[in-house]
Amino acid sequence: MFAASFDAGREVGASFAATIGGRLVVDLWGGHADAARTRPWRRDTIVNVFSTTKAMTALCAHLLVDRGLLDLDAPVARYWPEFAAAGKEALPVRMLLCHTAGLAAVRPRISLETIYDWDRYAAVIAAETPWWEPGTANGYHALTFGHLVGELIRRISGKSMGRFLRDEVTGPLGADFHVGLDAAEEGRCAEMIAPTAAEEAAAGVPDPAPGSLRAKVFGNPPLHPRQANTSAWRRAEIPAANGHGNARSVARVMAALACGGILDGVRLLDAASIARAIEPQAYDRDLVLGFKLKWGLGFMLTSDELPVSPNPRAFGHGGWGGSLGFADLDASVSWAYVMNKMTPGTAGDTRGGALMAALYGAL
Repeated sequence: MFAASFDAGREVGASFAATIGGRLVVDLWGGHADAARTRPWRRDTIVNVFSTTKAMTALCAHLLVDRGLLDLDAPVARYWPEFAAAGKEALPVRMLLCHTAGLAAVRPRISLETIYDWDRYAAVIAAETPWWEPGTANGYHALTFGHLVGELIRRISGKSMGRFLRDEVTGPLGADFHVGLDAAEEGRCAEMIAPTAAEEAAAGVPDPAPGSLRAKVFGNPPLHPRQANTSAWRRAEIPAANGHGNARSVARVMAALACGGILDGVRLLDAASIARAIEPQAYDRDLVLGFKLKWGLGFMLTSDELPVSPNPRAFGHGGWGGSLGFADLDASVSWAYVMNKMTPGTAGDTRGGALMAALYGAL
């Protein structure tokens, strides 16, 4: 099935990996790392996974909760005093994690350079007025999520989100995943490939209505997949969207969660912390995306709209263009799909889902 997607012209380069009980049982990669098909996708090729990064960011926050350093019900302003601006002094931490805080976009016009400057973008978000009454609705915090949660991590730990992830998660696990890529690693990066105009037209994905919240979320600053191929994007820390890895590394991290928080002697969380992280928090029509998603605390949960497992305790995150990374507590399974050829829109990509179905069919 993996090879069939290449044969059908649906892939340029991709990887798929799965673990059972923490053991790597599937590890596939193939195709090319560039649109011109001059560089083969190798075992150690990595690529931007866009919002699949959010699973890593949420995990880092839950490490602090597990250690008693972050209280989900405390006001964000307890840890980040500047956040109290614009009537947000009582807004609790958990609302940042489940996309109900009303901070999905910012009103001042900003550039990508603002996103690359951590302190500057965090200050813009801290000063923002919520777009809806916090807690009354959910709307996808596509870019702001990473700095909202990442700033809490930085304030509490004294480390940037990328450094905390490396020191506390990916380093101990030996997982090749990065937020804030070192220049020496850029040569391993695959090129993100945007959908063609014909593919966009065939998918029937409409442009956001001018002035809509969706337009404000995805248009300020304007984002295009080609930006992910620049050194500036790769080296910045954008914990909502610029994690770099492959299916093996994503599945490795998610395996720790699928195995109850401990993998190969590395303890990340206890069972109670994982159970708390995947308690449903919101399940309604998303004000930004326009369809329903079931949210835990930073993790997408399996649902009729996102059937990532036949089991109820499956959770993780997906990313723009098709990447996916999920853990299944009931089966002690993790799986991830990472690619460079992006599909249009935010839903409807069946490549990773088909591989997931084949995996469960073989169990």
